[in-house]
Amino acid sequence: MSGLQVTIEGIGLWAAQATGLDDLARLLDGIDVAAPAARPPAAMLPANERRRAPESVLLAAEVAGQAVAQSGRDAAELACVFTSSHGDQGITDYLCATLASAPTEVSPTKFHNSVHNAPVGYWTIASGCHAASTALCAHRESFGAGLLEAACLVAAERRPVLLVCSDVATSGPLTEMAGCTLAFGTAMVVAPASGRPSLARLGLQLAPGHPGEVAWPAPLQAWHDGNPAADALRLLVPLARRASAAVAAAGPGLTLHMQLEYPA
Repeated sequence: MSGLQVTIEGIGLWAAQATGLDDLARLLDGIDVAAPAARPPAAMLPANERRRAPESVLLAAEVAGQAVAQSGRDAAELACVFTSSHGDQGITDYLCATLASAPTEVSPTKFHNSVHNAPVGYWTIASGCHAASTALCAHRESFGAGLLEAACLVAAERRPVLLVCSDVATSGPLTEMAGCTLAFGTAMVVAPASGRPSLARLGLQLAPGHPGEVAWPAPLQAWHDGNPAADALRLLVPLARRASAAVAAAGPGLTLHMQLEYPA
C-alpha cells in the first residue's frame, strides 16, 4: 500500500507507574515519577458514570481525555477508534463463573459492561460525540491495527481521529490465555497535516514481516510483557526520545513501518 501521512496532535498514557508522555520520557531517562492514582480518574465521565463504570471504561476514558486535552480539539467532533485485545476479561470471567454456578444471578450492569464497545459507548455519550466510532480487536496487534484504521480514516475523510488502545488485567482461567497481568492504556489524536501545533508528523507504510522483539528499561519492559496494549510503546518510546523511525505489528505477518518528523 502507498504511504499514509498524519500528524500527532495529542497523546494520552496511563500505566501503574506513569501518566502521560512526559512521565514516560522521565522514566526513559532514569528519573523517578510519582505513581498515579490506583484507578484512572477519567475526569471526562460524569460522576455517576465513574462510580458504576468498570476499570476498562475508566482507563479508556482517562487516556482519551488526556489526548484530546493536549490536542485542543473538541471531543464532540472527533471520530474515534477504540481498540482492545480482549475487552474486559474480568467481567468475562465473572459472567462465565456465574453462568456456571448461578445463572439467574448475572448482574445486568456487568452484562451491559461486558461488550467490547462499552468504552467507546461511554466516551461518546459523555463527550456528546455523534461522529463515527469503531471498536476494533486484533489480539496482540490491536495497537498497530487501530493506528492503521485511524490513519486510513484521516486520509479518507480529511478529519482528525481519536485513537484509544487499552487493556486491563485479566482474572481467573482466562489469564493463561490472554496473558494480561496489568493495566495499560494510551490514546492519540491524529489529523491531516495543517497549520495547527502538533507533536510530530507520522508517515506509515504497511509491509510483510514481523517487527521483532524489543528491550526497554524497567518498568517499560514489564508493561510490554504484561499487556498487549503496551505494544503502543513501539511508537511512544521513539516519540519520547524524538527518534525518527519505529515499527509495530498491524496483524499476523504484517508490519507497520513508521517515520517520525518533529517541529523545529
